[in-house]
Amino acid sequence: MRSLFVSKFIIALSISLFALHAAAQAPAPAAAATDNGTNAQFAIVKDLTTGQVLFEKDSDKQMVPSSMTKMMTLYITFENLKNGKIKLTDTFPVSEKAWRIQGSKMFVELGNKISVDDLIHGVAVQSGNDACVVLAEGIAASEEAFAVMMNETAKRLGMNESHFRNSNGWPEEGHVVSARDLATLAQHIIQDFPEYYPLFSKTSFTYHGISQGNRNLLLYKNIGVDGLKTGHTEAAGYGITVSGKRGNRRLVVVVNGMKSEKARAEEASRLLEYGFNSFENYQLFSKDVALGQANVWYGKKSTVGLAAKEEVTATLPRATAEQKVKEIKATIHYEGPIKTPIQAGAKLAELELEMPGQPSRIIPLYATETVEPLTFTERILRSLHLMAK
Repeated sequence: MRSLFVSKFIIALSISLFALHAAAQAPAPAAAATDNGTNAQFAIVKDLTTGQVLFEKDSDKQMVPSSMTKMMTLYITFENLKNGKIKLTDTFPVSEKAWRIQGSKMFVELGNKISVDDLIHGVAVQSGNDACVVLAEGIAASEEAFAVMMNETAKRLGMNESHFRNSNGWPEEGHVVSARDLATLAQHIIQDFPEYYPLFSKTSFTYHGISQGNRNLLLYKNIGVDGLKTGHTEAAGYGITVSGKRGNRRLVVVVNGMKSEKARAEEASRLLEYGFNSFENYQLFSKDVALGQANVWYGKKSTVGLAAKEEVTATLPRATAEQKVKEIKATIHYEGPIKTPIQAGAKLAELELEMPGQPSRIIPLYATETVEPLTFTERILRSLHLMAK
């Protein structure tokens, strides 16, 4: 009978491993930012490699997203492009609703037909409310139907505190998200659509002779920032969802409720520096190296190795990494004994990493080798051997 097997072990990494890993990284800045809170009303800092949250403030409370809403409009547009429902060369007509909407604009012309390529630039760079409505109506026939798509997508992505009422973030009762949800959405845009993510790094776009600059001030600084979206309304204040990459690390920072465009840029920059300077990603396990063994049912080998296909890392404070790694608990879960035949690379188990103050991480583990089943005669001999014990 197969049963649930649990193999538990505590990770014990030596200081030499940390030193070896650190030597391979770029040297840390001489002065690191310190965590002294934030004057943002809502905030979160997340490492996208490990999924670990490095700082947060009211990150699960619902807030008004303003134009950061447009990340969802673009996500749905990118999905439609990827699955072939629309093409960049397709054109969508400009309705009176799109033409009349106020706030930041791409300056579309009533009755004109605009390419999807121009529209996504108008949203990502110019933050055009009008461009969002044109996309929404072109994809879903109406903005109301598009909002249904937005909410269905939010649910699918695990954005549990979000509810969308329109495509652009124009103030409307019940149109809310959380900082954590925006970080989740940003992560999906970056990872699901690498071919379109560079749109967010463009600093200007010209449509019909009108050139507008990107409102993300951090794009103009040499600090590794390459997206995503700003937002502002009187009710919400100034907000931004920003991502930056240095070396092999990518962070997402969300702040909202700031008092000015300059203040949101400065606070997002400060939290980004805090995340990069005060933390580092340390290798816990190498890829394709057996972390444990699983029992095998009547195989030519009694056990099979279990390994991760990717390097397993953890984001730890630089100053206390050696101590923090001792607090990590790793547990291998699998149902066994595992029936043969087993093919090398088959998913057999999961590695659960438990770290203080962080949700558990689940990492799939795979067979390191092929294990063939015993022949009928070998099974009889094995059974007789077990009975004789």
